[in-house]
Amino acid sequence: MDFLTTDFLDKPIWMWALFLTIIIALLALDLGVLHRKQREIGVRESVKLAGFYIAIGLAFGGWIAWQMGQEAAVAYLTGFVVEKSLALDNVFVIAMIFSFFHVPRRYQHEVLFWGIIGVIVLRAIMIGLGAALVQNVSWALYFFAAILIFTGIRMLWTVGKEQTMEGNRLLGFLRRHMRVTDRVEGDHFFVRQPAEPGGKPLLHATPLFLALVMIEIADVIFAVDSVPAIFAITTDPFLVYTSNIFAILGLRALYFALAAAVHRFHYLKYALSVVLIFIGAKIFLADALGLEKIPPLFSLLVTAGVLGAGIGLSLWRTRGEAQPQH
Repeated sequence: MDFLTTDFLDKPIWMWALFLTIIIALLALDLGVLHRKQREIGVRESVKLAGFYIAIGLAFGGWIAWQMGQEAAVAYLTGFVVEKSLALDNVFVIAMIFSFFHVPRRYQHEVLFWGIIGVIVLRAIMIGLGAALVQNVSWALYFFAAILIFTGIRMLWTVGKEQTMEGNRLLGFLRRHMRVTDRVEGDHFFVRQPAEPGGKPLLHATPLFLALVMIEIADVIFAVDSVPAIFAITTDPFLVYTSNIFAILGLRALYFALAAAVHRFHYLKYALSVVLIFIGAKIFLADALGLEKIPPLFSLLVTAGVLGAGIGLSLWRTRGEAQPQH
């Protein structure tokens, strides 16, 4: 059993194995037990499931405090809050993708489930590359900080601008190089059907598959923001990856709770932009003040305060508004 105590990315393999076991168990519970049959997920069920995932993520933070100490736990919680907040922004994009491809609500959970599987793999690759960069390149953190400041400023400029799938180059490429059905074919990502009447059945992708691809691409784009944000909080790969994945796991449940109310979170983007600029700026600020780093608890309080203010202001300013009709 000496193998389990061997370090991998600065942490014993048993810690990574424990984390992955929890994730696999949660995914099996989700798809194999709770949502074994295709059905539409209601808002009440969605809120309960989202609360369950948040509780699991916070409990893991408690375990980190016990196993690694308070500072590590605060760094984990800060990363968890930042990633969960960026995931809220991702809900806007996912809602747009499902609307564009006319994906019925009863099939959306399956698309999001397989999307999460892809995210777990893609984030592992991106965080692994980020960790290698931070450990081997002295200016890597400053590069990440600059990305965050640039992203935050760009987000401020794009608030209120309508997003659309029309004219998307990747989608155009996929449609030119793949056979795609005209409509959703149940819960199938691929089906066999004739390309022309009386012809031989050929493999076709369905809009469900295209929606899955576009969601994965959207997550890669979001990861360009979120991964540097977490590394600017902590350079511990274990804390970076676990906070990322636990925050993302509840995204599916959160989507069904918030998709109908995305119009009410107008000021969230402003809050997110301020948080990204703050997280990036504190790397340079610590150097200017001669500090090793800004205290993690201070970062957590500022992050939670700004995001809470953005969400609270959004809900207050849009109280009584009806949902837009599409």
